[in-house]
This record gives sequence, C-alpha cells and structure tokens, in this order.
Amino acid sequence: MSDLPSDPALLRQTVMALSSRLAALSEECSTLATERDAAIAHRDAAIQENDKLLMILSQYKRMIFGPRSETLDIGQLSLFTISAQAARAAANDDVAGGRLPDGAEGRGKRPARRNRGKLPEHLPRIDVVIDIESHSCPCCGEQLHKIGETVKEAFDVIPMQYRIKRIVRPRYGCRRCRQGVVQAPASAQAIDGGMVTEALLAHVAVMKYGYQLPLYRQEQMFAAQGITLDRQTLASWMGRVAWWLKPLHALLHHAVMSYPRLFADETPLPVLDPGRGRTKICQFWAIATDDRPWGGPAPPAVVYVFAEDRKAIRAKRLFGDYRGILQVDGYAAYKGLIKSGSRLMQLAFCFAHARRKFWDVHVATKSPIAAEALQRIAMFYAVEDRIRGLPATQRAAVRQSDTRPLIEDFKPWLEARLLEVSKKSGLGKAIRYTLNHWEGLTRFIDDGRIEIDSNTVERSIKPIGLGKKNYLFAGSEGGAETWAILASLINTAKLHDIDPRHYLTDVLERIVSGRTKINQLNTLLPWHWKAARDGSEAKLAA
Repeated sequence: MSDLPSDPALLRQTVMALSSRLAALSEECSTLATERDAAIAHRDAAIQENDKLLMILSQYKRMIFGPRSETLDIGQLSLFTISAQAARAAANDDVAGGRLPDGAEGRGKRPARRNRGKLPEHLPRIDVVIDIESHSCPCCGEQLHKIGETVKEAFDVIPMQYRIKRIVRPRYGCRRCRQGVVQAPASAQAIDGGMVTEALLAHVAVMKYGYQLPLYRQEQMFAAQGITLDRQTLASWMGRVAWWLKPLHALLHHAVMSYPRLFADETPLPVLDPGRGRTKICQFWAIATDDRPWGGPAPPAVVYVFAEDRKAIRAKRLFGDYRGILQVDGYAAYKGLIKSGSRLMQLAFCFAHARRKFWDVHVATKSPIAAEALQRIAMFYAVEDRIRGLPATQRAAVRQSDTRPLIEDFKPWLEARLLEVSKKSGLGKAIRYTLNHWEGLTRFIDDGRIEIDSNTVERSIKPIGLGKKNYLFAGSEGGAETWAILASLINTAKLHDIDPRHYLTDVLERIVSGRTKINQLNTLLPWHWKAARDGSEAKLAA
C-alpha cells in the first residue's frame, strides 16, 4: 500500500487507469473464451463429421468386400454391465457355437444344409448297367449267376431342349353332299397370331421376374441354340402376358389387403424417361402377409405395386383405408398414415432396423455401448426362436414373462446412455431412433400375432433389389407395371413351394382358353391352385 500515491487526485487517476486496464483484460478474456468455445464446437463438429464419414466408409466397405451376415462375438457379453435377469435369460438360451446369424444373436448357428447320400425321390430314375465282359468263371469256366448288385445314384441333367409344337386341326368333308367342311376351331392364343406357347411365355417370365435373368441374357441363351429372338420381342411378350394376368394380380392385391396384419416395404425404382433422356426415380412397394409363425389363417403372399413417384400421397392411396396392424420400417410416409387419436390402423416397427443402426456404429467405431445394445437385442430374438410356431396366445404369454423384463430394462439403459454421447453422433442417432419408435417397436410383446421385425417382407423385396442390380432400370412405366404383376404371382407361388413355371403355364392356359371365367379367378390364386392340384393328385393316387 506504500506504493500508492498520497495525493487524492493522483490516487483517483491511478485507480481509473487500473480499472481501464482491468476492463481491457476482461474484454480480452471474453474474446479468448469465445474463440475457445468456437474452437471446441468446431472440434466437436469435426469429430462428429469424422464419425459419420467413418460409418459411411465402413458401410460401403462391408457392402463391397464384407460378409452379408451381421454377427457378433457372444464372448463380448461379459465385458458389459447387464442385469442379472438378462444374464440368466442369455444363459438359459440354447445358443450353439460362438457366432450368431443375421439379425438375431441368440438363434444359434444353423446347421449346414447338405444333401449327402439323399437325392429327391420324385425325380425319375434311369438304370445304366456296367456289366462284366464274360459271364464264365475265370477259375473253372462254369457259367456265373447273379448273386447281388451294387447301386449308386448320381444326380444328372438333361440340357434344356426347345421344340416345335405342331397344332394339327384335321378338316372333314362329306362325300355325299360335298358341301360342308368341318374343322375344330383354333384354340385361343396368348399372343395374337404368335407362334409361341404359354409354356414358353411362362418360362421367359419366370427366368426374368423369378430368377432375375435379364432378357438380353435370355436372348443370348436362345442364340446359343440357333434361335433368333430379339429382346424387344421378348419384352413385348412379357407385356402381353401381364395384360392377361392383370385381373389376377388385382385379385391377389385385394386378397392380401383383406388380412388384418400386413408387412410393407418400399424401394426406389429407376424408370427410363425418354423425354429427358435419363431415368426418373419411381417407387416399388411390397406388401406381404404370412401367419405361419403362429399358425394363423393368412397364407403367405406378396404383392408388388408400382408407383410413379415417391410422394407420401402414394402411401395414403395404398394404405389409407386399411384397418389392421401394418408392420414397417421407419419411413416417414408410414407415420403420416396415423391420424391423431385414430386406432383404426396400428403401426408396428421393425427391431431388425433398429438393431442395424447399432450394428453400423459397432462395425465403424467398435463402440462398447453399441455392442451391449446388440447383445441386449439378441436376447429378445432368443425368446422369439423358442416360441416360433406356437399359437398366438402362447407366444404372448412367453413374451410377457421373458421378453417384457428385458424390454423394460433396455429403455432406461438407452436413456442413460443418450446422456453420455453426442446426440448428433451415429450412436446418438441409433439410440434416438429406437426411443422415438419405442411404442411401435414393442407392440409385439402384447400381441402374439405380431412379429418382432418385418423380415417377412424384407425377404420378399430382396428379389426386386437383385433385379434392379441386373436390369439397372425399367424401360418404361408399362415395363414397371409388368414387373409388378408377374413378380407378384411368381414370388407368391414360390412362397407356397410351387414350381412357378408350371403354375404360370397352367394359369395362362386356363385364362386364355376361357376354361376359367373372370368370376372364377379366385381359384387361380396360388394357395387355391395348389390345394386343387393336391386334391386331384390325391384322387388319382387313390
């Protein structure tokens, strides 16, 4: 204090100078704090962007080079803190091996599907006898007699053979009057004036829309047999086949929409836009039903619907009048279907989609939180494996006793983890997605008819994705409509273990010939067609 001046005026000047310097230093500190906060925010944004790019890079690497299965080492379970009840549930599950299949840790490793020593019984057999040159005994010359034989069966193939089917209609005349000529009328043809049978049309359709073989490759296969058929002709044939089957497709669509539980999924579909010299992005919808997991009445079926664009109004036109449970992914168009207070339609969301978001984070960052989330979800799937095939009431009872405690422990755990991570990070987005869709994700607990995920329709839309990969785009909106019609009938037939070629051939012959009238089309739906065929075969066998 001795350094301070004794003169009041001078002291006042000194104090004012110190105050000014203090204000300047305070302002400088404030500026530095602002710059520090901006640098921290920039750093956090860079970290989040880097995590996002790492996830995108990891996803692309996995798509190109990685395995398709999303498996997780079950040994990691001990690294995380899981409730004792959840740990007991995991310990009691029959999990074989240390790796778990796609979408559901806890299902156990599936045994390899091998066919050693067993060939299909329904295939015809031909005998090729490999005999000795001489039937005389090499020792004494006595005639040998057969004491047995060794039979080995080998899977064989007869290469595809094309043929010409000659349709002969004899003409008859009267020798007495020599006036009238009688001849059976020509049968109707699917292709007016064409020289192709319904069997060949069905073959081309199934190869393209059932097994995703583009028309240009089929053109090459025909050429290898010395047959000249350009792809434009083949495409024209497919359009005509779709024209004949369009009423049956509409009936299939109506039948599927009549069931109280549906699965739905969608995929973008490039369609050639000749006016602009490029493709436009339209939409392909898959609507499926399958009650086999709980023994319900709905037969397995899938119907595809083409939409000209991806606007939300398309979803409203498809499902706006639907009354039941619609199981879907998190696409916003589905959420727009639910009006406030309306209970006419309920949305059930897919746990496989929620799981996949954690899986992407786990692969990209090796996050222990993401790994624990995957292990917890695996326990839900382990319960589902035990109850698959049981009646709906039993499924609901087991879910109440085994799954509900796991679910109730999972939600607060997610909420706690959300406070520990950035909401904009990949892990934060995965947690928020799960919490935001919680009601729809957990709806399966109380209703044994609902599945834990929408994999039923995911499996049905995979052929469309493979088709897009092979075809690149649809040539026109009409071509996309043809795709939807034929793929619906072919893939539904495959769901019923029907040979789609035989099915489509018979259906075409019945419709074209008029043997099945328009008011009888219901009998041609795959499940009715199969029941009628099996009944006829049973009568013949008896």
